[in-house]
Amino acid sequence: MKRNILTSSIATFILSVFAFTGSAFAQQSGVKRTDLQQHDLSIPGREMVQVRVDIAPGVLAAKHSHPGEEIVYVLEGELQYQLEGKPPVTLKAGEVLFIPAGTPHSAKNVGKTNGAELATYIVEKGKPLVKLIK
Repeated sequence: MKRNILTSSIATFILSVFAFTGSAFAQQSGVKRTDLQQHDLSIPGREMVQVRVDIAPGVLAAKHSHPGEEIVYVLEGELQYQLEGKPPVTLKAGEVLFIPAGTPHSAKNVGKTNGAELATYIVEKGKPLVKLIK
């Protein structure tokens, strides 16, 4: 009985890690995600997740979406965002972008140095943070 509980707990933990980090997105070459914090909100079924995303020069972070809103603050470099149905927008350090829930988007480092953003998500709890779109 204790072994089943332990096995179940380990499996739940592993699934949570994959759901939290968006594992396929995190493994993309030239894109590094650093999980900073995750907290439940006072809104039932919602949580806040904050991540630093580093993108190497010339690298495109694949088209994806999130189960909630994303607030982007560019920390360094020059990143170009392409939100579905909108013209591309290029942001430099200190600039911000709001990405509505479920909106397919991508980000490309169009600069010559590392590009980095602080991404804050207000998302549905228990859903994978990143959904890749082909």
